[in-house]
Amino acid sequence: MSASGGVSRAHDPSLGPKLGFALLHGAIAAACLWLAFGGPAWPDPLRARVLAACAVLYWLRHLVTLFVLLQRRVERSEALGLSLFFGLFEIGFLLLGAGLFTDAAVPFGLADWIGIALVLLGSALNTGSELQRRAWKQLPGSKGRCYTRGLFAYAMHIIYSGDMVLFTGWAILAASLFAFAIPLLMTVMFVFVHIPPLDAYRASRYGAEFEAYAARTAKLVPFLY
Repeated sequence: MSASGGVSRAHDPSLGPKLGFALLHGAIAAACLWLAFGGPAWPDPLRARVLAACAVLYWLRHLVTLFVLLQRRVERSEALGLSLFFGLFEIGFLLLGAGLFTDAAVPFGLADWIGIALVLLGSALNTGSELQRRAWKQLPGSKGRCYTRGLFAYAMHIIYSGDMVLFTGWAILAASLFAFAIPLLMTVMFVFVHIPPLDAYRASRYGAEFEAYAARTAKLVPFLY
């Protein structure tokens, strides 16, 4: 069974683990909705509701990823580990933004609108690039070839780029410096943990085609890195 970046790359529906993953993540999104709309009286209820909406959007995109885009096997351990991580930052961001550690609301201003724009842009980069690749993979003659078009022409790991943008925007909306630990940690993990083995896997699978693509394309940040 082939693996890279800590996950199996073998094609497998793995419907059971995916359903469990979706339900666990859905429960986290539901908890965010309850905290924002039906839970305690927060100092900053508007920010709490915006953050809950981010959690719901992320869960809906996750459903598309699990049941439409993701062809590889999902292990139960992966589903459980990522669900714990999702719960940490989705509920954590909401509690920070709602005012768990403060007594007053942070005025909703320009920075927050930039945060919302980044959440939407990051979501579009991530899911949009995956949909582009999926459409291309279904074309005759695409089997066994490396996808280098669309958004992937700007960065080899544009999906990770989208996550960096998304979580930066989400951290802005949390209105706490502590929240920026999440996008920072994710960026470090992408650069040092996920990208090297994934590139090695793609190089072994696609050979010269991937090497030429890697030579002309940024890894993570278009035109920079």
